[in-house]
Amino acid sequence: MITLDVPVVNAFVDHGRGGNPAGVVLNAERFSPAQRQQIAARVGLSETAFVMPSSAADFTLHFWTPTRQIAHCGHATIATFSYLVQQGLVTGDHSSKETIDGTRAIVLRGDMAFMEQRAPRYSPPDPVSAETIMASLGLTVADLLPGFAPAVVNTGVNCLVVPLPDEASLTRIRPDMAAINDVSEQLDLVEYYVFSRETRVAGRDAGARMFAPRYGIPEEAATGMAAGPLACYLYDYLGVKKPTLVIEQGHLMDPPSPSELIAELFIEDGAIRGLQVGGRARVAETIRVEIDE
Repeated sequence: MITLDVPVVNAFVDHGRGGNPAGVVLNAERFSPAQRQQIAARVGLSETAFVMPSSAADFTLHFWTPTRQIAHCGHATIATFSYLVQQGLVTGDHSSKETIDGTRAIVLRGDMAFMEQRAPRYSPPDPVSAETIMASLGLTVADLLPGFAPAVVNTGVNCLVVPLPDEASLTRIRPDMAAINDVSEQLDLVEYYVFSRETRVAGRDAGARMFAPRYGIPEEAATGMAAGPLACYLYDYLGVKKPTLVIEQGHLMDPPSPSELIAELFIEDGAIRGLQVGGRARVAETIRVEIDE
C-alpha cells in the first residue's frame, strides 16, 4: 500500500469562511490514472486536482471526482494555485495550466487567484423540455423567472443555467438526482446551476445552487466552471451590464458553506470575448489516504 497525505484547500472562501474543499496532490506523475481515481475516491471530495509537469504550461492539472475524470474544475484550480503560491512554488502575477482540453492562463492578484475561461456559447437544452428540467428539480415551469428559460452555456464545459425569481424558489428545490443525471447525459452537461438575483450579501449579483450527479456530486458549495457561464448569462440575457459580477453559493447547503466567486468579463464592442473567474482559498486540513501500489 502507498500512504499519502493530501492537503484539503477550501476555494472561494467568503471572508475566510466556508468555500468548497478540493484535494491537491503534487508530483502526481508518479501515480497511474487508476491510482489517481483511487486517491480521489478515498479523499471523497467533489474534486481532487493532480499536479504534474507540463511542456505547454507551468503545470499540468488533471481533475478527478470520486467516480470519474473531468476536463476542468474551477474551485480545484483556484485551490491548487493558491496552494502553490503558499508553498512558494509559484511567484509573480501570472501562471498557466495545461488540462486534457488545452491550456488556460492563471492570474494571481494578492491573495486571489483567477482562471481563464472561453467566451460563452449558448444553446437551448434541446431535445429536453423545460418541463422535464424543472420536474427534475421538484419544480414546475411556473417557478422559472418570468420571461426566461433554461439555457446551456459553455465557457469550457456544458453548464445548464436555470433562472428562478428569488431565494425562496431556490430553497424549494427538491432535486431528483436520477432525473438530473438523465438530463445531464442527454445534454452532455457537467452541472445544473440554478440561480436567482436575490443574495444574502448586498451588492452581489446572484445566489446559486449546483447539482452534478453525473460526476458524483449531489451539490457543492462553489463552482468556478459554472460561475463563468452564469456571469455571461446575466450579462447577455438579464442585462446586468457590468464587467465584474459577484456570485454567492453554498448558503443553502446543509450545513451551509458560504462562498464568493468573482467573474471578470472581457468586453469588446458590447460582446463578451473572454472571462476569468477567481476568489480566495485557504488550507483547511490534511487527509491521509492509502492506495494500491
